[in-house]
Amino acid sequence: MTPLTPFPAPPSSAPPPLLPLPDTPATAADNGTVMAWTQGLRGYASAHEQMTRMEVVRRLARLKGYGVSEEFAQPPAGPTYLVPSDTLVGLERARALGIRSRDDFFGGLVPWPFVATKAITHPLVAPGAWAPQGWSADFSRMLGDAVLPGFTAFTRADAATAADRLLAAGAVRIKRVRATGGSGQTVVRDRAACARCLAALSDEELEHDGVVLEQNLRQVETLSVGQVHVAGLVATYHGVQRLTRNHHGEEVYGGSDLTVVRGDFQALLALPLAREVRVAVEQALLYDSAAAACFPGFLASRINYDVAQGRMPDGSWRSGVLEQSWRAGGATGAEIAALEALRADPRRHVVRASGHEIYGPCGEPPPGAVVYFRGVDDQVGPLTKYTVLANDDHHPA
Repeated sequence: MTPLTPFPAPPSSAPPPLLPLPDTPATAADNGTVMAWTQGLRGYASAHEQMTRMEVVRRLARLKGYGVSEEFAQPPAGPTYLVPSDTLVGLERARALGIRSRDDFFGGLVPWPFVATKAITHPLVAPGAWAPQGWSADFSRMLGDAVLPGFTAFTRADAATAADRLLAAGAVRIKRVRATGGSGQTVVRDRAACARCLAALSDEELEHDGVVLEQNLRQVETLSVGQVHVAGLVATYHGVQRLTRNHHGEEVYGGSDLTVVRGDFQALLALPLAREVRVAVEQALLYDSAAAACFPGFLASRINYDVAQGRMPDGSWRSGVLEQSWRAGGATGAEIAALEALRADPRRHVVRASGHEIYGPCGEPPPGAVVYFRGVDDQVGPLTKYTVLANDDHHPA
């Protein structure tokens, strides 16, 4: 891991600090342990992701009154709460890790690898098109127009057919299904550009993972809708994502501003939401319900859905779920900050929390902020990640 590099002096103003957490009791380790879990999982292993995950482990341990354990080849004896680096795949594997319910881990569990990716969001180009074992045609039928027009393809021929259909209406966004944070996406406007983009995908990637082709929106705002279950607390939220530029000049995820309510989706829908926000929440709830109905064994204690809202090629407004995240993700710092505030004040109903990801040198994070990473990452370069709370107790939705 590359050594951390200090950054310049603090800015002149700062958001209000997070509420402090009480010290973990000395007997916490006797209650159980929280442990990061990366064994056999794909990706999310850079320096900033590892350090972020360990801070998530520490803060979840305090919420649960558990101790913190180093990662082992097998979880230690006794109650163990896992924080996987990715969505867990396979029901037997989960049982072997001691996962029986959402109280045993922070993240999600799916029966098949493709269910954890963008691939499930769209239908195939035809009923007979090739798809991996476990594919559910019912899922896309249940979603209807809660997602943008698009297709998932697992062969070059099917991808070309999908592109032809979508290009007839306008620009198409081609997405690698395992890419995160806005990376791995290309917008094409004609067949030649589409062919060049698809040629960059290996036959193995197409067959195992597939590729998503989706109608491209203009003037886009991306909303986040999600829910977390930890230590007897349930919190549900809507929020807006911020984009920033990485060290290659690409637009990537820069953080989220969340409005979090104590309770489930119905508690969130009971808030006085703007029309666009209400549409996003309802679409995310439909996506979540369809996943539970179509993929036996699906289980999650952390769910997050990206919902894009913008203009279609014909100028009409459209909203649709882009993808799911059933693992500790970009908004998790803000999610945990909200849980901490709700635990600290049982009378509090709504919390606002923000996560920030800043590429390059920046000022000192605000006093009281929870810093998840601050230094030079071995893959993305200088990066700062932190979370802050707003100071109003009852912010309107």
